[in-house]
Parts: sequence; C-alpha cells; structure tokens
Amino acid sequence: MGSNNSQIATLVERHTRYVMLVKTNSKETETVINALIKHAHKLPRELYKSLTWDRGKEMADHKRFTLATNIKVYFCDPHNPWQRGSNENTNGLLRQYFPKGMDLSDVSQAKLNAVARRLNERPRKTLDFETPAERFAQCVASTG
Repeated sequence: MGSNNSQIATLVERHTRYVMLVKTNSKETETVINALIKHAHKLPRELYKSLTWDRGKEMADHKRFTLATNIKVYFCDPHNPWQRGSNENTNGLLRQYFPKGMDLSDVSQAKLNAVARRLNERPRKTLDFETPAERFAQCVASTG
C-alpha cells in the first residue's frame, strides 16, 4: 500500500521466488481480481497451481479468480504473515524501489515490470545464489 489509496499486487512463485508485480488502480475486489487474472494467464500453468493470500477484503472474490485461472486459493491464518514468507520478503525488497508512504498511482506497469526484472535477476541465498529467473527457466524447461 502507498499513499493516496494506491497499491501494487505482488505474485511470488514459492519455489523459484519469481516475482510478478501487478498495477491495480484501486483496492476494490473486482479491480484487483481482474488484474490478477490477467497476469496469471501469462504464467505456465504447471508452475502455478495454488496461491496463498492474506485476508484483505480485496480478495473476497477468490472463487472467480480460481474459476478463471484454475489456480486454487488458500488463505493464511489471521496475524500469521510467516505463512506467506516469500511474499512478505518480496514486499520488503520492494521498499528499496518504492519507499513506504510513496504514492504508487503514477507508477506504470512498465516500471513495475522493470523492477520485477531486477528482482528476478538478483541472486538469492535461499536459491544457492542462483537468480529467480534462472530457477524459473529451469522449472519451465523441466515441465516442457
């Protein structure tokens, strides 16, 4: 969340830590779900079988998301952010590009894609210093 009711949705693949950032023009359920559906269709279905979301009101229409994408949605328990650890870590990394309180409404999808690319090309200790992009490519190759 940024200032002036602006926000970015984050999708993080659990095994590869591959990141996608999604521009949303409001926190309304329909807007958020439509944006997530659009981005989910860009992903190899073999890699995205489920998502774990927080319990925000914007996720209320999770059944429509599942019907549109065939991706099951699970919810973390209240006040247990560690159940979405990869996502929480990614949100922390995003603060390097988008400081807390920044107005995100003028940030374009192209800028979000560029930041996601930088995060995906950043070696991670948890991946034995491979990048999320490298791990993601390996997973895609092994499913094909």
